[in-house]
Amino acid sequence: MFRPDRIQRCVSSAATSSQLVRRIPLQGNTAALPACSALHGIMDFNVKKLASDAGVFFTRAVQFTEEKLGQAEKTELDPHLENLITRADSTKNWTEKILKQTEVLLQPNPIDHTGARIEEFIYDKLDKKLPSRTTNAELLGQYMLEAASDLGAGTPYGSTLIIVGEYQKRLGGAEREFLQTSASTFLTPLRNFLEGDCRTISKERRLLENRRLDLDICKARLKKAKQAEAKAALLSEEVDKAEHELRVAQTEFDRQAEVTRLLLEGISSTHLNHLRCLQDFAEAQATYYAQCHHYMQDLQRELSRCANAVGGSNSTTAVCPKPVSSAFLSGQTSSGEAVSSLSSQNPSALAIQQTQLPVTGTRKAKVLYDYDAHDSSELSLLADELITVYTVPGMDPDWLIGERGNEKGKVPVTYLELLS
Repeated sequence: MFRPDRIQRCVSSAATSSQLVRRIPLQGNTAALPACSALHGIMDFNVKKLASDAGVFFTRAVQFTEEKLGQAEKTELDPHLENLITRADSTKNWTEKILKQTEVLLQPNPIDHTGARIEEFIYDKLDKKLPSRTTNAELLGQYMLEAASDLGAGTPYGSTLIIVGEYQKRLGGAEREFLQTSASTFLTPLRNFLEGDCRTISKERRLLENRRLDLDICKARLKKAKQAEAKAALLSEEVDKAEHELRVAQTEFDRQAEVTRLLLEGISSTHLNHLRCLQDFAEAQATYYAQCHHYMQDLQRELSRCANAVGGSNSTTAVCPKPVSSAFLSGQTSSGEAVSSLSSQNPSALAIQQTQLPVTGTRKAKVLYDYDAHDSSELSLLADELITVYTVPGMDPDWLIGERGNEKGKVPVTYLELLS
């Protein structure tokens, strides 16, 4: 709670302390006189400055209180400046919320998040690069591989652990890359804005508010001086002094208002910068989820091949063999025939195989979603377009061969609607 009497007592105590220091008698060696005089001068300066600052603070506090109570006039800021201030406050508020929630999204565990921030702070102060953190998926994959080695890689369970563990490590690597990209392209710029530009703007706004209070104080003094002059109770010199102080205060206020306005107008540039950062974040997120989708599709195919091979094998050794492709639509291959997986071949060999293998029936298909080819063996798709599809013996049942003009490549069945 604001107490003017306490400030007055502080000012009086400071002045009393200064007088006591002057009265301390010097005893002993008179060679210490210059040093003591210098000490007295420094303490005099500090005490006077403290008393002056306390007096200014007290006067501003009185003005601010009277404005809140409606007992004093208040200089209103320019409407354009008020709009800029409101916009800056909104930008700061929403940037803080977006930054906090993005950090929670990327690091859901609050304990891990706090530890990561402390680690980032320490490495930043030491001016060293932060080492890559092992993701939970990578750690899970490593545990699966170690479990397979301990339980037996030759068993169905052990061989499946190896397959799933390898894909978990791939998922973890994609996640780690996504976290690093998001931190550098999105989180860091937002944090720099809050810790840099926002603090500078806040500092200049506080200074502007002090200049406004000083201006209103000078206006009130001039008004009182003119009223006293009208009653012949004050000399014209006092009025001139009040007018001079008002002109100085007005100049300081206008200068600070211009500085603050220029800083606030820079918020538009900040929005453009944050827009680019947001686009980079969305692109990194899309890339990450696309990688995860691709890895999980491959994992499902691997597990399906493994389960079919183990279930159809008559040998006593129940080991998951290398991935074997099955036929689609046109009947199964012979029990003794094993065809190498299309996914394990290089693009050139795949293209040769596709042209050499006999073609089954061709059909028209409508593309349901956009699809970007992951390598040269696949065909990119656009939603709602019509393509010709067919299969070849030994091809994975989740894929078809698609043709569009002179272009040809593998296409996923889940992205198509087969037409009669």
